[in-house]
Amino acid sequence: MSPHEPRTVRLTVAQATVEFLANQWTERDGERHRMFAGVLGIFGHGNVAGLGQALLQHERRAGGRPDLPYVLARNEQAMVHTAVAYARHRDRLSTWACTASTGPGSTNMLTGAALATVNRIPVLLLPSDTFATRVSAPVLQELEQPYAADVTVNDAFRPLSKFFDRVDRPEQLPTALLGAARVLADPVETGAATVCLPQDVQAEAYDWPAELFASRCWHIVRPPTEAARVAAAAETVRRAERPLLVAGGGVHYSGAEDALRAFVDATGIPVAETQAGRGALLHGHPRLVGAVGSTGTTAANALAREADVVIGVGTRWSDFTTASRTAFQHPGVRFVNINIAGFDAGKHAGLSVVADAREALTALTGALRGHRVTDAFLRRQTELVIDWERRAAAACDPPEEVTGGLADGKLTQGSVLGCLNELSDPRDVVLCAAGSIPGDLHKLWRVRDRKAYHVEYGYSCMGYEIPAALGVRLSDPTRDVFALVGDGGYLMMPTELATAVQERLKVIVVLVQNHGFHSIGSLSESLGSQRFGTSYRYRTPDRGLDGPPLPTDLAANARSLGARVIEVRTRAELAEAVVRAKRLPDDAGPVVIHVETDPLVHAPGSDSWWDVPVSQVSELDSTRDAYAAYAVRKRTQLPLLAPAPVDG
Repeated sequence: MSPHEPRTVRLTVAQATVEFLANQWTERDGERHRMFAGVLGIFGHGNVAGLGQALLQHERRAGGRPDLPYVLARNEQAMVHTAVAYARHRDRLSTWACTASTGPGSTNMLTGAALATVNRIPVLLLPSDTFATRVSAPVLQELEQPYAADVTVNDAFRPLSKFFDRVDRPEQLPTALLGAARVLADPVETGAATVCLPQDVQAEAYDWPAELFASRCWHIVRPPTEAARVAAAAETVRRAERPLLVAGGGVHYSGAEDALRAFVDATGIPVAETQAGRGALLHGHPRLVGAVGSTGTTAANALAREADVVIGVGTRWSDFTTASRTAFQHPGVRFVNINIAGFDAGKHAGLSVVADAREALTALTGALRGHRVTDAFLRRQTELVIDWERRAAAACDPPEEVTGGLADGKLTQGSVLGCLNELSDPRDVVLCAAGSIPGDLHKLWRVRDRKAYHVEYGYSCMGYEIPAALGVRLSDPTRDVFALVGDGGYLMMPTELATAVQERLKVIVVLVQNHGFHSIGSLSESLGSQRFGTSYRYRTPDRGLDGPPLPTDLAANARSLGARVIEVRTRAELAEAVVRAKRLPDDAGPVVIHVETDPLVHAPGSDSWWDVPVSQVSELDSTRDAYAAYAVRKRTQLPLLAPAPVDG
């Protein structure tokens, strides 16, 4: 070969994909991270002879210590959740790739793709596809559409992905992989990146330019602030009498916690937190007023109602954060939105500061030098927090008047959270996603480390908890992970307990059994639907759904999957179980603590609301009463379309 000819490497498409992924890196602030920690997958027809063979070859060449290790999952949706949790814990600087077989194996990843994109978390999906050549068509599990021969089931990923491509020819692979990596490394556009790989193309050989497999580093940008926007934001804040800062997940992804603390220490402005923003300030900081919105504290929501200027940092202003646009009631309320994404920065007609959260907060602190809220406003914050802390303490350690009325062997959900919070280490991670537990955690959990709170509430996906716990543990094996999951969420996806056993990952699953959907039961009751169809019960002789509880033994189920199980019936037994679980070695595998709670005992209210429509006409008195209350709340919704303040 001539020295001037480009060097080529002959590999299959699957082998080239593996070699490419193993050589991708990210970098921010001078620190490098592997873009892909490994590949999670389930092999079947479509990928077993392609990516399966390629990963085996990669592992054998590395002598069992590959740059891109493979982990066998048990459920395709679950493995995407594992990758998402890993990436979130790594501040989106590293993730996993996920591969599945043709047909239902690949489409099982759709829910995971939606979760990743909704929450803007990078994950690479490699669904297998049917034959590109179509010589064997129709093959097993192939979708046939008479009007479009090129449509496959994987086209369902298009609206759920931030990047989508299908590699029908080997020549298309470099463009597809580079495009996916670009999106995964983009803090604004990130989410699920999907590259479909037809099963025949995966096994096809090609002469690749060697440069495709060179080490490549993707820089994670920190967009700087515009001086004029910072000056306008500073002037708006100076004019405010009762400002409030709402910290979202962007504070964490930017690593802006120190900048936020410096800002509030200098100005005295109180900080409320979204679910993704919990831990932006740590428990005990005098300016932290807790969770805001539908699942917020009374302290944060009182300040939200009074706020004349709201500074949103790294939040996308979901309905829970704004209490369906009823949280902010000041007639002249204005928004200053600091966000890396212009789409979010422009919400509620806010003054947009499109920039990295850390850079913007640092600049705004400098622009506000010498400015501080009044002493009266500081006292107001303190009084509200003291009152809330009293309510929260009573929920986490209920008085005799509450515990005395519980059925034998049952605890309140608040007492379970209080016990865990007390006995866990500050660096331990509490993890949850769906049901009533996320709302109670948002209000009650005392966050003592920036990475200690992990609640997926953008998609609120039942079943996320156990696979996500694996992702966090893989990301940082120095932390214990407590995955809190209700019986409904557990039944959705317990299978990754087997993966945790296989990988010897110690995750502590607290399985809260309340024989049904705690949160939806409460919601149903508040909407006049009388908890219909929200409990796991036998049918009655008249075909009703309110018979005795089903004899489902979830503890036995967890044991059958290989987990160590501890069943508890009192708070003292729960405390002992937590201590025992934490003392186990890091390679002990999963531990499941099974506890029954009373679904009719709730955490203290938020003095807030969530918009869920009620039937406008009904034969039921309960529904008519609920609609009357709903109509009153609807009148408090605001369009939040006031002009941007002091526009620079």
